[in-house]
Amino acid sequence: MPSLASFSTVLNILLLLTRSGAYGNEKPTATTSPSFGIRLDLPRMPYGDGTNPSTTTSPVSESLSSHNDTIPTSTATSGGAKQTASFVSSPSPGGASGATASFATHKAQSSSLHKSASKTALGATSSSIPSESGSTPSSSAKTQLSSTLATIEETNVPQTTDKVEVPDEVINALPTEKGRALRVLFLSSDTGGGHRASALSLANQFQRLYPGTTYDLLDIWTEDGCYPYHTIVKSYKHLSANPNQWRLLYYASNSHPYEFVMNHHSMFMCERKIRRRIESYKPDVVISVHPTMNNVPIKSTREISKKLGRHIPFFTVVTDFGSGHCTWFHKGVDKVFIASDRIQKLAKKRGKVADDQLVMSGLPIRYDFAIQAEKMGDRTTEEGKAYQRSIKEELGINPDKPMVLVMGGGEGVGSLSDIVNALYARFMKQGIDVTICVVCGRNEKLKNDLETRDWGTILETDGAPKKRKRDVVYHIFHKAVRSKKIQASLDRAAKLDAKEQEMHIVHEPGKVDVVGLGFITNMADYMVGANILVSKAGPGTIAEAAAVGLPIMLTSYLPGQEAGNVDVVLDGGFGDYCEDPILIAKELSCWLQDAELIDVMSVAAKRVGHPHAAEHIVSEIAETSLRWKEQSLLGPKYLP
Repeated sequence: MPSLASFSTVLNILLLLTRSGAYGNEKPTATTSPSFGIRLDLPRMPYGDGTNPSTTTSPVSESLSSHNDTIPTSTATSGGAKQTASFVSSPSPGGASGATASFATHKAQSSSLHKSASKTALGATSSSIPSESGSTPSSSAKTQLSSTLATIEETNVPQTTDKVEVPDEVINALPTEKGRALRVLFLSSDTGGGHRASALSLANQFQRLYPGTTYDLLDIWTEDGCYPYHTIVKSYKHLSANPNQWRLLYYASNSHPYEFVMNHHSMFMCERKIRRRIESYKPDVVISVHPTMNNVPIKSTREISKKLGRHIPFFTVVTDFGSGHCTWFHKGVDKVFIASDRIQKLAKKRGKVADDQLVMSGLPIRYDFAIQAEKMGDRTTEEGKAYQRSIKEELGINPDKPMVLVMGGGEGVGSLSDIVNALYARFMKQGIDVTICVVCGRNEKLKNDLETRDWGTILETDGAPKKRKRDVVYHIFHKAVRSKKIQASLDRAAKLDAKEQEMHIVHEPGKVDVVGLGFITNMADYMVGANILVSKAGPGTIAEAAAVGLPIMLTSYLPGQEAGNVDVVLDGGFGDYCEDPILIAKELSCWLQDAELIDVMSVAAKRVGHPHAAEHIVSEIAETSLRWKEQSLLGPKYLP
């Protein structure tokens, strides 16, 4: 049992901290400061044990001697007012570039920071800017803390009305408009290309909007996970090639019992290792773009925050469009960025995420699409069509013919060959002049085969592929149907087709060009030049197509998370879903012969698209992180 003297000592410490303002209830207000810019209200994020940033050690509560190695002694200029200081960080492990951030010089302005009688006492306590070595204050520093707090109390420093002058070395270490660099840690895994693509699109915006920012991509399970978590990448490659096995695993794991067991098992077995790994990167902010990297990393990040005495914000960017796994959602995050109303409902229902934690942002996509969307504008206008023609000319594609872009994912998988054969045969017999561009990805065999294929033989067989099994699961459990306008156009085309067959009408063969493309990096240009996209139901591909108003024909999906993406396209009225290559070819020939329908679908796609989503997400994350960074440097007591 603790002695009465121990309780008395603890009580005296708490009383001292309370009287000195360390537990004050003041919150930063939205104030404009010439030195610091705009400050907005900051939530008091819990660290997991009921504490908050204002109760932990702040930079104005330790001895100046604790950071002499990090911030050099300020030097006065001839004017006697200007001070210089620098804060240089060491490179993060495996960083994309050297993690060096240089904070520009500030001049303390008396108009925003008034002097007080306690400047000497405050200067002695303003030195707890964390050093890169992660050292903790010595016992002598703690003794000086107590004496300094007493000095502050005795000098009656104003708590609310009068502003206290912040020491120059602290001012100089604050982020400025020209030096607001961050160390960003992305949590992701190579289970499909979408997660990495989203992380890279966000990283690009960080470095564009906040020069000097560095980032790392970390797969916590591969690095520090136990069995079976460290096999996640290898298992995904096998399961994605076997959709029925993936479906079984996905729906079994997307349940409360599995989530409960996995969360507790992974927390017990892996949390400490993951915490050490995250801490080694010294991040200013942690961003998860993978569903399995929320529960344990959030706990680890909060523990690191407690240790360092500063809040490290944690954000989740959901990279699924129409449906998401339950592990995406955790109420302990600072914010969750989502792309659709469907995901919002799941987050509130499954993760109990509060409304003020959810941000409807759209899916982060490559910056190229934002640029192209701005340049093209509305593709249904004369200006938009003229820009589309110019892009085709740059790509070496005939601008006088419509273009169908066929994709099968980064690895060139799927039934691309059968679809291309069916399209070629249908367009030739219907007399449709068109260019078919096929993105083969890394599938060099398919690309070479397209270049040497005997198209005459394909035409004789009508491009008929082998018999494929119909995926009845989607049609049973999903209620989304194609739009009325698409259905009406198909009905008219079916009647016309039947009439032509009855009258034995034969069209002049169409001029069809088939162009095989390898792994391309200018996808935005090809999507702007295309009139129709044929692809699997990947969320990133759908978001990119919608950003430039491109109608989509979906041909396959990975059971589970991609099934909802099909619903987004059908409900949005900018595409359809079909598995059979012959039926795909028939429907696309109908679309190409109905210019009005193409325009209607394009307008519908633009309504769903968010070309600037990555920029908006990064702006909110960065500004929040920078405000937390300032608060960790100043302490809540000294924010204006």
